[in-house]
Amino acid sequence: MSIFRMMLPAAAQALPGRAEPLPPPRPHFVTGRPLTPPWPQGLEVAEFGLGCFWGAERLFWRLPGVWVTAVGYAGGLTPNPTYREVCSGLTGHAEVVRVVFDPGAVSYDRLLRVFFEAHDPTQGMRQGNDIGTQYRSVILTAGPQQAAAAAAARAAYDAALKSRGLGPVTTEIAAAGPFYYAEDDHQQYLAKYPDGYCGLKGTGVACPLPGPEAAA
Repeated sequence: MSIFRMMLPAAAQALPGRAEPLPPPRPHFVTGRPLTPPWPQGLEVAEFGLGCFWGAERLFWRLPGVWVTAVGYAGGLTPNPTYREVCSGLTGHAEVVRVVFDPGAVSYDRLLRVFFEAHDPTQGMRQGNDIGTQYRSVILTAGPQQAAAAAAARAAYDAALKSRGLGPVTTEIAAAGPFYYAEDDHQQYLAKYPDGYCGLKGTGVACPLPGPEAAA
């Protein structure tokens, strides 16, 4: 196993990538909606990494209030990477789900609660048998409001896990940078291949967010 599978590469170690993006993805396999902007006015964007993005994307596209989802690579260094390059551990990217949602129908706090409860955010550079930097737990935020909400949710879940003898939470929170769409075959993978692999496994501990989301 390469050492870079368990640690993020420095800039000098990262793969160079390419100037041109991969071919643009087709519309959403389930809803037919476009994966790329522009989207309808009033929608917001959230980005989450919680292990293999196949199962993670299905989790969010089924959520009422989510307009469209897409999978891609983000949080790293290499421009326009391929799946194989990301899996090498030499891009610094995580496998990420982009969630375009209607905040009037589903709150960002609700998305955070789904995120934390759907995986084990204490494992560092892995999720179960999926090992490597691309599987790390990460929230990429669009602005200070999302950043503050994400930090509050992480602290709340860390406390909840510690009360059950688990933790600490290793989830990274960072400002969203470039999002590189994954190859078309990875988009809505579990709708195309219903018997495909899904590695999602939560801790069984509820995420205690304040307000009505806590009981949702």
